[in-house]
Amino acid sequence: MLTGDVRVPAHAIAVRAVRASGPGGQNVNKVATKVELRVDVDQIEGLDDEARARLARLAGNRLDAEGRLLVTSQATRNQARNVDDARAKVETLVRAALTPPRPRKKSRPPAGARETRIETKKRRSTLKRLRTMPRDFD
Repeated sequence: MLTGDVRVPAHAIAVRAVRASGPGGQNVNKVATKVELRVDVDQIEGLDDEARARLARLAGNRLDAEGRLLVTSQATRNQARNVDDARAKVETLVRAALTPPRPRKKSRPPAGARETRIETKKRRSTLKRLRTMPRDFD
């Protein structure tokens, strides 16, 4: 349950445990603590089309060809905690997709800034012009 309207049903989530890299000593070769969580984006309930598109954009290359979101976690040495961490990552992504972006307001630079910019360009132009070789007038 993410919000009152949006939820990820259990049948939309596939959990797979794989061997993690990193610390763990001899245990790292025996225990699969890294978690791969695949969420079928089409199965998420309560997402409108715009939010679904934002989620796809936020997910980026974590979306596979079938439209499933792949989230991994190997933050801890405990598989159950990694599952919780992966679910939290999915929740964060979906919550971010739910909030529409703020519309951009057009703005103009102040007149003083424009004048300063033009003045700087003129000074620079003069400096470069003075570096050139003088021309002979015959």
